Amino acid sequence: MNAPANPLAMRMEGPSPAVEVAKDLARRGALIAPVAAMVGAIFWGTDGAASVAYALAIVVVNFLLAAWSLGFAARISIALMAGVALFGFLIRLGLITLAVLLVRDAAWVELIPLGLTLIITHLGLLFWEMRFVSASLAFPGLKPKPGLDAAQASNSPTISDLSETKEHQ
Repeated sequence: MNAPANPLAMRMEGPSPAVEVAKDLARRGALIAPVAAMVGAIFWGTDGAASVAYALAIVVVNFLLAAWSLGFAARISIALMAGVALFGFLIRLGLITLAVLLVRDAAWVELIPLGLTLIITHLGLLFWEMRFVSASLAFPGLKPKPGLDAAQASNSPTISDLSETKEHQ
């Protein structure tokens, strides 16, 4: 009798839902960038606008890097993906700190709008994105657009096969 395979050694196939969500977060970050830069300019001038733009770039790169690293690790093993999720957060926190420390003494940097933008946009984009993330196994990643059936909304053949069998029953 064969021993069951270790589930932690299994790997994920197909597109990463994390990458799909991170790209959507980046799109939303681009939508708020002009308004955020304008707020920075109103209160801190051009240095404030530049600091806000730099912070927004850090936030978007952080989300994209997190998604890419999780998607990459998932193709190797679930255990590696768990390790990347845990330690990748700490590494990215260090990278954010390094990105701020490298420019903190630059003439164009205003630390208050930079710090506020880092905190507010990280949390704000995550809470905004929660409305669009699907919490079902049928549609991992983003919720399908209204009006689409399962076969149109998903590229997964298992989803379309399931929807076809339900329609024919």
